[in-house]
Formats: sequence, structure tokens, C-alpha cells
Amino acid sequence: MLKSNKDFKKIILIAGPTASGKSKIAIALAKKINGEIINADSMQVYKEISVLSARPENKDLKIIKHHLYGFLSVKKNFSVGQWLKFVKKKISDIISQGKVPILVGGTGLYFNAITKGLSKIPVIPEKKRCKIRNLYKKVGREKFYEKLLSIDPKCKNKILPYDTQRILRAYEIKKFTNKSLYDWVRNTKSEFNKYTLIKIYLDMPREKLLKRIYFRTTKLLNKNCFSEVKNFNKLKIKSSLSVNKIIGIKEIKDYLAGNLTLSETEDLINIRTRQYAKRQSTWARGHMKNWNKLYNDDFPILFKKILKLAS
Repeated sequence: MLKSNKDFKKIILIAGPTASGKSKIAIALAKKINGEIINADSMQVYKEISVLSARPENKDLKIIKHHLYGFLSVKKNFSVGQWLKFVKKKISDIISQGKVPILVGGTGLYFNAITKGLSKIPVIPEKKRCKIRNLYKKVGREKFYEKLLSIDPKCKNKILPYDTQRILRAYEIKKFTNKSLYDWVRNTKSEFNKYTLIKIYLDMPREKLLKRIYFRTTKLLNKNCFSEVKNFNKLKIKSSLSVNKIIGIKEIKDYLAGNLTLSETEDLINIRTRQYAKRQSTWARGHMKNWNKLYNDDFPILFKKILKLAS
């Protein structure tokens, strides 16, 4: 248990690729240090999708108080700025109770908003964003990346050619504001400078992570993910909404339509999940260089290391 008042000014951040065991570690840590868990995963905010987003199960929610999980309709978009606004209040509330906020998830932009701050970039109209996404699809990633560098040379060596999300974001910002993304972020500062941020990134040997991904896919296909997607289909969600990025929705839709076998569905979900985990690891190498990188090989040893950092 934490004892001194200064301990209540700390925030613990636990990031890592999908299936790396973040939630299990967070719950064990919260029990040990009197903490509460805050969601830092952009896909786990949606209330209608729990299985495919790998949201914590009810038994976990009964052990430790969780915040910002499954509270938003899939019919709504949810920005980093909106998440940050909610998180600031949750952190303040948790600390005022003498507890420790533990942020857990795999969304790099959410963690960046905490550690580096969020620049005050104007809201870009959806029509303009859609136009840019269509251009990307038309010319392809390689040529689009060249276009980005031609209009915003400051992105060279800062945004990797295969980081689609950041390429699109940098392009739309430059086009809409006539100002580089890096001009916007230059003077941006974290709003959490008064806190001690304990930054932990859980990594794992690739082969072990792949096994965990396969196990997770098998497990979710044995749950009610099919009815989850059936109900999702009834809502007639716009294809432009963020919720469609949840891995498994498209694949199970195709399975339900008779376009895929169950085995093909499982293979495609595994492939997309592996690709996602790789993107998360790439993000971490570029944006989480000063984080404590810990390998999740042996749970007791890992937990001991995390507890030492958190104490």
C-alpha cells in the first residue's frame, strides 16, 4: 500500500502490443497498490463490442474498479482530445480518493497525449478528411508518402513510410492549416507535468506473442462474437466510423455472409492481429524510447519488477 501524500501524485502507464498481458498485470498491480484502472485503448470504449475488442470481463471488473470501458455508442466517433478530457477528470477523482490511477491499453496516441501533450490543431472537417483518404487509396501508400514529403518536408525521417495513420494525419493537417504537424507540436507540453509518470511498456518474444495471439483468436471465436457482429450489423454503422477498425468485425461479417469458412475467418483475424501487434511495436520504438521496456516472459518476475517501479 502507498503511504505518503507524494505517492498519490503518481500515474502508472502500462502499454504494449495486443495479447501481451497488460490487463492481467494491471489488475494484479491495482490490487497491490490500491489503484484503479483507466482504459487507454481506443477500441475498448464502445459498449456494443466487448468480445472482439478484448474488453475486461465482468469478473475482472468486480475485482478492481475500471473506468472508460464500454461507455460509448458505436455510432459515434471518439477523438484523442475527447478521451483526454475524460481521463483528466478520472485521474483527478482517483487521486482525490488517495488511490493510484493506472492507465492500460495499446493506443499509442492516447499515451502520447499524456506524456507529451495534445497540440491545439483545429478540427478538420470530415469531408476534407474523406477526400484525403480517397486520394490515399487512389495513388497508394508509396506515392502518397512522396506527396506528403513534397508539401511537408519536415516529416522526412520523422514519419515512417508505412505508418499510414500518421501519414494521413500529417497530410490533412498541412493541407487544412498550411502548417506542418511538427510546427503544431513543437510547443506542446504535457498537462501532467506535476505528476510522476511511471511508464511501462510490456514486450514479449515474437514467437510467444504469436502463440498468445492464436490462443486469443481461438478463445474469442468460442465466445459470442458471432452474435455480437450480428447485432452490430443491425445498427447499420457508417463505414467511415472508427469502430469498423476493430479486428474481427469485417472477417466475421464475411463469414456470416457465407464468403469465408470458419478456418479462413480465424486465419484472417490472426493475420490482422499480428500486423496490428507489429505496428504497435513499431510505434513504441519510435515514440516510447524513454519508457521502461520489460519482457513478459515469467509473470512473477515481471510483476516484481513492475511493483518495484511503481513503489
